[in-house]
Amino acid sequence: MRALVMVMLLLSISVSQGYAAGAYRVGDQGAEIAELQGRLVTLGYDLIADGAFGPAMADAIKEFQKSQGMKVDGMIGPATYTALLGREMPEINRGMNYIARRIITNAMDYLGVPYVFGGTSPYGFDCSGYVQYVFANAGISLPRTADVQYEVGLPISTTELVAGDLVFFSTYTYGASHVGIYLGDNNFIHASSSRGISIDSLGSSYWSSHYIGARRIL
Repeated sequence: MRALVMVMLLLSISVSQGYAAGAYRVGDQGAEIAELQGRLVTLGYDLIADGAFGPAMADAIKEFQKSQGMKVDGMIGPATYTALLGREMPEINRGMNYIARRIITNAMDYLGVPYVFGGTSPYGFDCSGYVQYVFANAGISLPRTADVQYEVGLPISTTELVAGDLVFFSTYTYGASHVGIYLGDNNFIHASSSRGISIDSLGSSYWSSHYIGARRIL
């Protein structure tokens, strides 16, 4: 199941820059996304209208596109937008959303890379080394360790989480000792000590019991 989610995420973000510029996709966020999610919910899709375009929304869009005989790509271009909301799609203002998408796209590039304690490169990452590396590739400098990363940015609640936020956990020691990048739909990507770069749910029994907070860097 997890492998299927990973494949769907990769398919959702591996599109040409030109096409993506005119479509909403994984990593986008805002009121427009929340409205689209609300419409999908009324159509019977199992979503939360949190304003963050995550993996579950991409899956729902694919199912909707398939039901309408449209091109199935998991993104919301003009045709899908109009089919959902009955009006013309407005021009997309990328702004900070572009940076969030860039971070998520870059984060996904390293799925399966092994965990290495102290690792800071694609040859092997630890949790904070991975986060620091991904954000650096988007031009954003972060401290090296999870506990110090926890001290930067804006503290936010779980109800405010959007794609690109950092989520923190207390695992092997007191305080912020593990960090991941929120993807939306209650999922986050991180360097797992047992599975390397992988995707997990904040709602799982282990991660929910060790969760201590989130920070917004973007």
